Amino acid sequence: MTIDTDNIEMVKAHIKKIEPEVEVEDNEKETKIVSTSELAENKWTIIKAVTGILFLIAGMVFEDEIHNTPFHIGEYLIFGTGYLIVGWKVISSAVKNIIRGQFFDEQFLMTIATLGAFAIDQMPEAMAVMLFYVVGELFQDIAVNRSRKSIKALLEIKPEYANLLVNGETTKVSPESIKVGDTIIVKAGEKIPLDGVVTDGISFVDTSALTGESVPRKLKEKDIALSGTINQTGVLTIKVTKIFSESSVSKILELVENATAKKAETEKFITTFAKYYTPIVVIGAFLLAVVPPLLFSAQTFSEWIYRALVVLVISCPCALVISIPLGYFGGIGSASRKGILVKGSNFLDALTEVKTVVFDKTGTLTKGEFKVSEVVTSNGFTKEQILEYAAYAETNSNHPVAKSISDAYGNDIDSKRIKRVEEISGHGIKAVIDGQTVLAGNDKLLHKENIAHPLCNVEGTVVHVAIDNVYAGYIIISDALKDDAVEAIEKLKARNILTVMLTGDNKFAAAAFAKKLNIDKYFYELLPEDKVKHIENLMQAGKGGKVAFVGDGINDAPVIARADIGIAMGALGSDAAIETADIVLMTDSPSKVAIAIEVAKRTRNIVWQNIYFAMGVKLVFIILGVFGIATMWEAVFGDMGVALIAIFNALRILRK
Repeated sequence: MTIDTDNIEMVKAHIKKIEPEVEVEDNEKETKIVSTSELAENKWTIIKAVTGILFLIAGMVFEDEIHNTPFHIGEYLIFGTGYLIVGWKVISSAVKNIIRGQFFDEQFLMTIATLGAFAIDQMPEAMAVMLFYVVGELFQDIAVNRSRKSIKALLEIKPEYANLLVNGETTKVSPESIKVGDTIIVKAGEKIPLDGVVTDGISFVDTSALTGESVPRKLKEKDIALSGTINQTGVLTIKVTKIFSESSVSKILELVENATAKKAETEKFITTFAKYYTPIVVIGAFLLAVVPPLLFSAQTFSEWIYRALVVLVISCPCALVISIPLGYFGGIGSASRKGILVKGSNFLDALTEVKTVVFDKTGTLTKGEFKVSEVVTSNGFTKEQILEYAAYAETNSNHPVAKSISDAYGNDIDSKRIKRVEEISGHGIKAVIDGQTVLAGNDKLLHKENIAHPLCNVEGTVVHVAIDNVYAGYIIISDALKDDAVEAIEKLKARNILTVMLTGDNKFAAAAFAKKLNIDKYFYELLPEDKVKHIENLMQAGKGGKVAFVGDGINDAPVIARADIGIAMGALGSDAAIETADIVLMTDSPSKVAIAIEVAKRTRNIVWQNIYFAMGVKLVFIILGVFGIATMWEAVFGDMGVALIAIFNALRILRK
């Protein structure tokens, strides 16, 4: 949809009137990150600060001379001019906010405190307070911009065009115009614009923007290509499988852009705290200025007004209001660099309370690359017959086990031979093939249909086959653990986190994998609804700790939604699982769960460091201000000094 330019300008003007600090960008226009130095970005603020410093030095060097001028004109001229140069933006913002009915904010506190200092003839200190406030704002802007760029850099993965192949010719088009089934060409150095399957070519692709992994990944024919990755070497021909709005890059952009909308409880608390704290401080400072001189004749108004102004400057809550959201913002950015997409700072906070992590087995702890490793026959049937009938029975299934049987059979399926197929949930398939009733499934299916068989318990993933109520044998399908699966469990157990595995496999297959992983608990032969019940039981037994579930398939979506924290495998996981999840692991690596918890704990530690530090220092300086020990100079440190230390402390999250 195209919006009229005049309407855009009207919207911008209206927003600017309500929130002067907000920058409005037209989403229709392409935006690029321009690499500019921090000095260039803030040159006018720097010029303003340097000018203010020169005026302050001049005023203090020639203090005696200008103080003795008639009516202190020299002082007002030097300090007043310098004050207006550095503080005009703060004063004007305070006035605009007052007009809108927003009295109690940091601009209001600074304006009242400094104008009050002028009124009691403390001009050098008044100007110094405003000057250092502006310098503090400069460093704050630099810190916030660094954090913003770390997130915004991720948004640069959005492809600008796609090379559409039609009748042997390529045309540059918008990725949004590409349809499923279209063929695109991606040359070396270009971004892969949409998800698809490689139909021709071999190349290495840079996946770091999506996964945080620096090692290039090799793509060849039949491999899945993910949008947002960068083709490094050869030319790839890709058949598109998803439109742009449903592609990996589009989902990631949406997650990143919306991540800061879901605030942690700490952020909500500080916002509410500042809302009530500031007016209380103003009222307290007013009482401090007038009550002692009225009660005690020996006390002067000028002395207590000065103390009240010092308290006002010290009490500004900007250290908390700025550094805490910045800390969570940095935490989300740090996680995204590692290929972990957190959908909100509330989920980052929740990760710190995880006491139990539950894993789905297939595709989460294992590679999900099933292969037929053995076929065991019975009652005179051959291996070829068992594979053939099992492949025909499973032909309509998308399950990896069914695919592995089809691959092992290796021949085309003649659908005319299949008359009826019935899926028995949690058991297997019942089909009529060539007029014969074929059963393919687990041991429970054989017992349900009263099929006599010599062996119930077979180690591994097994598919039993029966033909016309006669047991034909079984097929053993092997799956392998992911390279970092054991490491994932070790890292979690090192943090005293309970590890649990849920699987639909039989008892013996589940036990074999659980032993390899050294996992704490495992549950087997589960249907999707059974997994939900187990999650609910674990949540009830959690004793205050949160339960996280890690899964990848569409059947995991209900469990991901039910858990305290749902974590989905992003690279190969289903769209339903990713959509439902609170956290997405772009590398399909289970060890990223422990890394996500580590980032979350580090983020929360730094956030609470800032809260304790800021509140503690301010409390000390407020007490010193009330007793007349702290001056405006100390007040500057108590305000902007603390804010800067808290901001730079928050930025440590991004650096590691």
